[in-house]
Amino acid sequence: MLLLRRCLSLTGAAPSNCHRHLLMPAVCAARLWSSSSSGGRGDGGDDQRTYQNSHGSSWIHGLAGLLAGTGAVLAYGLHQHKPQRADSSRRQPTEQTSPLPVFSQVEVTKHRSLEDGVWVTYKGGVYDITEFVNKHPGGDKIMLAAGGAIEPFWAMYAVHNQEHVLEILSEYKVGELRAEDQKKQDAVKSSDPYSTDPERHPVLHINNLKPFNAEPPPELLSDSYITPSAIFFKRNHLPVPQVDPATYRLHVEGLPAGVLTLSLEDLKTKFPKHTITATLQCAGNRRSEMNKVKQVKGLNWGIAAISNATWSGAKLRDVLLAAGYSPDVAQWARHVQFDGMDKDVTGSSYGASIPLNKAVSEDGDVLLAYEMNGEDIPADHGFPVRVVVPGTVGARNVKWLGRIIVSSEESSSHWQQNDYKGFSPGTDWDTVDFKSAPSIQELPIQSAITTPAEGAVIDRSEEEVTVEGYAWSGGGREVVRVDVSLDGGKTWRVAQLRTSDRGQEPQPSPPPGRAWAWKLWEVTVPIPPETQELEIICKAVDDSYNTQPDTVAPIWNLRGVLSNAWHRVKVKITEDEDEE
Repeated sequence: MLLLRRCLSLTGAAPSNCHRHLLMPAVCAARLWSSSSSGGRGDGGDDQRTYQNSHGSSWIHGLAGLLAGTGAVLAYGLHQHKPQRADSSRRQPTEQTSPLPVFSQVEVTKHRSLEDGVWVTYKGGVYDITEFVNKHPGGDKIMLAAGGAIEPFWAMYAVHNQEHVLEILSEYKVGELRAEDQKKQDAVKSSDPYSTDPERHPVLHINNLKPFNAEPPPELLSDSYITPSAIFFKRNHLPVPQVDPATYRLHVEGLPAGVLTLSLEDLKTKFPKHTITATLQCAGNRRSEMNKVKQVKGLNWGIAAISNATWSGAKLRDVLLAAGYSPDVAQWARHVQFDGMDKDVTGSSYGASIPLNKAVSEDGDVLLAYEMNGEDIPADHGFPVRVVVPGTVGARNVKWLGRIIVSSEESSSHWQQNDYKGFSPGTDWDTVDFKSAPSIQELPIQSAITTPAEGAVIDRSEEEVTVEGYAWSGGGREVVRVDVSLDGGKTWRVAQLRTSDRGQEPQPSPPPGRAWAWKLWEVTVPIPPETQELEIICKAVDDSYNTQPDTVAPIWNLRGVLSNAWHRVKVKITEDEDEE
């Protein structure tokens, strides 16, 4: 699994004295730079080695665009790595002045260890990466490509197919692959692992194509209390797995009674079907606002990495009871782990976990869902079965569920241990210690303005402006109020909340502590006379009287998660030409 790099910046922002690095897909980088092996993947970082300050911050900011698709764990590894200055006399990034030697595949294959050298091939070229592998822990994962072609690994991560990355790789070139061996490689081309991904609605705003991550236009969120599945935000980390519902099996492990294996039909027929309405939100929702304060690592989500749907399936509690859970288990177990069926090239699957008390609570409403909005769950959202953990960060709502484990420990996956955690604004990639912070579970109070949009123009002749948006709080806490200001926070009005589409009967009030769904809100306000610009602000309050912070800077963090400051948009007021 590797992408080779030598310079400090992937975007040309590095200083002229380049150093050798190896860039790996996010799926493996978590382990390559980790002091302990974990089975997850993600866009966070993991160990705490210090980067040389002399490199400055310019390359870090330049790197952020590339990281949007592959993950900040990648950046963290590069940031923490302390490279030695490359010997410019050995290999120059410029074109070779003399013909390079030609190697056969047999000769390349001999170089699969540190003793014999570590070589790989790419499109007919032969590259020696021994220097990097020798410096790094986690070299066993890098060695997966040793002595062979790297194309199968790069195919998993489309971000590698960029010209500047290939230029960096060229600096490691030591020869050419024999023509007949190259023909053999060409005859066995690896297919695009994303070729079987489902079609997506063209209205979605794509944050990353492969793997697919996208959000709907904000104005569509407030059009419908239940978000249509087609425009429900998409957060994938690897290709969407192809799962045959007829052969699907879910394994429940870790209980004294042994492993319980269930088919999809078992879930549908052996357990009562429950339906809840629940909002899911990505931890990185509104990350783009943190980027305006200071660059962070991760996908540049707007305000629409949040959606609301009805989910139907078996309660996790019921399945655990059938598998042998009893109160005695709670004496030693503390967590319930989930493994997905979306795997990386090493066979490692996405993993996460939730506290046991949430999983087995009668009021926790955790579902093994097989329906979304009254239909089979779409492929992008976890077909045939996903976990829905209402009130909890989206990262714990594991899709394409394959295994459940009752355990005394949290999931060891990268995303549970070394990502999706909040830190002080003063913590940077030099000082971050992911083990010092708890994993995000319940999310804080949140609200945002879906219309009007930033920069909208309103004619004064309209006399009024209608502001709409959404509000939600994690942990089942109910939103009880949304305050809206048109003058930057000097004066406030209370918005009208709704729990259904306009003209329909509102949803019944949820039991205390089980308000899993968002509330949409709106307020219509006269346009102040002689005002040329409105600064519209919203802030929500939940039933625990939690409210949002007024600015982003005090909650800024290096991963750009938990972004829930007052949402602000500015709109222009224009005069009618006839009136003028």
